[in-house]
Formats: sequence, structure tokens, C-alpha cells
Amino acid sequence: MSFSGEIKKELAERAGAGRHCRLAELSAIISFAGNISLVEGGVRLRAGTEHALLGHKYRLLLSLLFGLQEPEGGLMGDTALKVLESIKMWDKKDMCFCNTETVDGLLIQQPCCKRAFIRGAFLASGSLSDPRKAYHFEIVCHTAAQALQLKNTINSFGMDAKTVARKKNQVVYVKEGANIVDLLNIMEAHGALLDLENVRIVKEMRNAVNRKVNCETANISKTVGAAVRQIEDIHFIKNKKGLESLPDNLKEIAVLRLEYPDAPLKELGTYLSPPVGKSGVNHRLRRISEIAAELGAKGRGEKIS
Repeated sequence: MSFSGEIKKELAERAGAGRHCRLAELSAIISFAGNISLVEGGVRLRAGTEHALLGHKYRLLLSLLFGLQEPEGGLMGDTALKVLESIKMWDKKDMCFCNTETVDGLLIQQPCCKRAFIRGAFLASGSLSDPRKAYHFEIVCHTAAQALQLKNTINSFGMDAKTVARKKNQVVYVKEGANIVDLLNIMEAHGALLDLENVRIVKEMRNAVNRKVNCETANISKTVGAAVRQIEDIHFIKNKKGLESLPDNLKEIAVLRLEYPDAPLKELGTYLSPPVGKSGVNHRLRRISEIAAELGAKGRGEKIS
């Protein structure tokens, strides 16, 4: 099962303790995945029948809220209207439908109800990419108004959800691992949250190791490259005028560099008598490079690290 599937499996079994939270989640499911139609015999309401986990949650909420069992063809007539009236999508007094594009704001005033609403929206139309590859959480919305309501609800928890148009739909999305962890906590998907945190820890450790290895590799390459240039300069001077032409301190370091071609500067300094620090060795080798340049060596005279 995909990571999204695991989250939905966990959320499908979670129902808010209060009736108000259950109504908020039911309203999200019907708003995002419901189908309200007029058929012979009156109004028919169906939701979540094509997705097993969503269908399970929808039927669970119907049972907890109304003691209903959804027939195979969906809820019909007065039963359907009763459910729609409870989530403020049907006005019994005026015998007309209310706004079904967004959820009535009265249903998602409290933080617990907002959590339930986001949970229902994710179950109905959300997905989360495999965190081992990328961090991307999204919920597909039918309209701009629906996307705006969902985005504002998510952001009321201090998040930074954004929207983007995709074909005929609007998508509310959240990126960055830490933000998605917070969002899973908001939806109360605590098991998935722990799984994601484990993935994040492994990825961060792997990235840290890779950065360190890359840095060390770069330093080694830089050191080797500098040593090669130093040896080329010393051979150039040796062939041009002989190492005897160098001052004693430069001659001494030149002979040591030829004897220990792979040694770092700090180690070379320990072979001198008296020992010299890294900066002192670097200064002498830089002076040798300058002399090689004066004698006609091309590309010499640059600073040696």
C-alpha cells in the first residue's frame, strides 16, 4: 500500500468524539466526494462508493451520527435530506438546497472541527507523495472557493498551504517535510506521522553524510591538485637553474615535497628542522611557485592552499 493509502487507512478508523466534529468531517466528505442528484423518488445522496477507505469512513459517520446503514443505491428521499440538513446543505424551511460548493462556516468554527474537516477532505481527495522521494501533500478541489476555504482552514493552524490551478481543478498543497509532519498531526494521523519522521531522520542523516563525503572529497582533490602543481614548479626550477639556486629554507621544503609528494602541508612542516606550521610551509611553497613563474613557468605564481 502507498504512503497515502497507509494514512487514509489510519484516518478511516478515526472519528471525532463529538457530534460537531463528526458533522464537520461528513460535510467535507460530501462536499469533496459526494453526489447529490434528483431521481425518481426524490433526492439521492451518494459519497465515497468508489474508494473503499472513504466509503468505510462515510458509512461509519452515517452510523455514528444517524444510526443509518447506506443502501446499495445511496440514501434516498427524506433520509438523504435529513443528512444534508444536518450539514446545512438543505434548508428544510424553504425546501431548497443551500450552498454545496463550500462547507458552512458554522460547522468548522472550533479547532477540533477544523481538524476533522481537513481529515475528511484528505480522505476524499488528498494524496501524499512517497517521502523517501519527495515531500508533497495535496488535496484536489473542485472550485476556487472550495480551495480557498480549505487553504484558510489549514493555515489557521499556522501552516503555509498554497493553491495552484491544475486543469479544471484547484489544488491546495503543502511542501517541506516539517510542514507535512505538522499537518499529519493536525489530522491526527499519529502513526503516519511517526513513519514520516523516521524517513526524515534517515534522509537527513544520509544527506549529512553525503555532504561531509563531498566536502572531504573536494578537499582531497584540492590538496592533491596543489601538490601536483608544487612538484611541477620544483621540477621546473630544478631543470632550469637547479635547486641549489634556491635559498636554503626553500630548497629544504622543495626536497621534502619531492620526497613526500602526498603529504599535507601540516605534515611536511613537521619534517623541517626546526618544525614549521602549515602557514609557514604554504608561504615557502608559494614563493617557489613565484620563482617558477619568474623563470617562465606558465600559470604559476597563484596562491597555494
